Amino acid sequence: MVDKRDTRAATPSEFGPRWARWIGRFMARVIWDTNVAGRVRVPRRGPIVLVANHIGVLDGPLLLGVFPRPVHFLVKEEMFSGPIGWLLKKAGQISVDRSGGRAALAAGLGVLKRGGVVGVFPEGVRGTGTVAAARAGAAWLAVQGNATVIPVAILGTRRTGESVGHVPRVRRRFAMIIGHPIAMPAAVGTSKREAVALASVAVQNGLARHVARAVEATGYQLPQDEPVRKPPQPRED
Repeated sequence: MVDKRDTRAATPSEFGPRWARWIGRFMARVIWDTNVAGRVRVPRRGPIVLVANHIGVLDGPLLLGVFPRPVHFLVKEEMFSGPIGWLLKKAGQISVDRSGGRAALAAGLGVLKRGGVVGVFPEGVRGTGTVAAARAGAAWLAVQGNATVIPVAILGTRRTGESVGHVPRVRRRFAMIIGHPIAMPAAVGTSKREAVALASVAVQNGLARHVARAVEATGYQLPQDEPVRKPPQPRED
């Protein structure tokens, strides 16, 4: 369990995503050609957990740029090194230790408590983007933060045969379809653990259905192969 007393100290500044989204917007509109639909479905106020499928290396930066509100994304801790890591910290993104993740959840909960937006890729890794499986972090945040869950389908950022870190050519077209809020199951009479378990199923099924509908509506295809990944490197003590 996450100690809620830690959320205030761990919460990133709300100003980071406000300026960083302009970098994402430049990438989405100028470097690449990103079509966005469904912005009107995003509540203007109140806590939101944004959940999206994950297929390519550009998913996070582009979504940060096109989503109507500033977003604090949960990003794997391996990205927080060198110049990129410095930029992610300044942009208010949240480092996730995927072997635990308690500190990241505490930070995300702090964002939601002040009415902000937390972005999560429930699949945990880049893959085919069908959302065949989902981790419970997004559901936990939604339940604990009493947040609206907004699904986003990301299409085109990786194609079949391209590696997990492939950067598409300039001006390739992408699509990002924002869906209606995912209905969360009633939690009356259930424990928090049970509520999170039910919410996790709802998030996975709701996002998977939204992605499938977006594929059918747009004609964009998800990659048909799992990307090749490098084996994890041993950590230095």
